Amino acid sequence: MSDALSVDQNNFQTEVLQSASPVLVDFWAPWCGPCRMVAPIVDKVAKTFQGRLKVVKLNTDDNPSLAGHYEVSGIPCLILFKAGAPVDRIIGYVPEKQLVGMVEKHLAPAA
Repeated sequence: MSDALSVDQNNFQTEVLQSASPVLVDFWAPWCGPCRMVAPIVDKVAKTFQGRLKVVKLNTDDNPSLAGHYEVSGIPCLILFKAGAPVDRIIGYVPEKQLVGMVEKHLAPAA
């Protein structure tokens, strides 16, 4: 399984909304085939942007109120948060290049 931190309604505020760095939240469910397909790509992005981006996973079956609050109607849904606000999202399976492009668009260049 993933190295990404699992978040839920108990720690979402602290880990995502109050994070000093941008956070990519992977909204997923265990029964979702495309979620399993995108998981290795999400893990690779987490390693690529380590130190510049936090990556977390949120199980929508266990946290329907958070999924509803952020209008997640299809999974996988990858939402990028900056300063506690969602700034971009990708719904469904995407190739690595597309996810990396979305992340890079919102991150400061590497030092």
